[in-house]
Amino acid sequence: MLLFVVITAVLVGPALVTASEPDPTPEPKPDYTRYELQVITAKPGKLDAVHDWFRAHQDDVLAKHGAANLAYLVPVGENPERKLACLYKYPSTNALLQFSRAVKADPLWKPLDTAHAGPELLIEKMDITTLQETDFSPKFTPEKAIQPRVFELRTYTCPSPEKLFYLNSRFRDHTMGLFKKHGMENLVYWHPLSCDNAERMLIYLLAHKSVEAAKESFAGFRADPVWIAAKQASEEKAGGSLTEKENGVVSEFLEATEYSPLK
Repeated sequence: MLLFVVITAVLVGPALVTASEPDPTPEPKPDYTRYELQVITAKPGKLDAVHDWFRAHQDDVLAKHGAANLAYLVPVGENPERKLACLYKYPSTNALLQFSRAVKADPLWKPLDTAHAGPELLIEKMDITTLQETDFSPKFTPEKAIQPRVFELRTYTCPSPEKLFYLNSRFRDHTMGLFKKHGMENLVYWHPLSCDNAERMLIYLLAHKSVEAAKESFAGFRADPVWIAAKQASEEKAGGSLTEKENGVVSEFLEATEYSPLK
């Protein structure tokens, strides 16, 4: 009888203890959040009407069909190309697709529907890029700053997807911290999902006090010995520059419209 009890304790006891132990490394939940950057070119003489449309229909068309309105931005200074950049967020790819179908079926969307050719059409074209946050991006929430600020949209194109791996590592481990050190605000970092060369690109948004402040910040950043060492080390590991020679880094300064959630 004693032998039976001992064998039972050996066979059953550890199994009961093991079953009650929590999983020490639970799998992180995947982030299916999607962003959409729509760059609108208004028809000649129609940019003010486009602004009026967005001012009036953020809620009854866009938010109504599932878009989280984040930002409405125009180029700093003159805007001869009549551009408006609209940034939205969706909880999933499916939600984005549902929005696209629903908004096109809404009669109020007609002035912005490029498939329509009526006299009320306000836009010449709309370029759309679907985006996914990088794993090192800050969590982006549109806020209205107390002091006026400008935004900088920067697009990097690498020579290869392998070089993008090293570029991501450099931003994660060095660049973002150095940006902050030199007075720049990291807002959000993305990888595009729906454009040419998406597998080689990094797109991100910074905030500055002004265009002049941005130039001063970047001058200090580029002269920083920590940046110089990090850049050199990353390029040595990757076997060369991490961005294309032609248009490898593209920058555009933007300012918020008065109806933009982000300011």
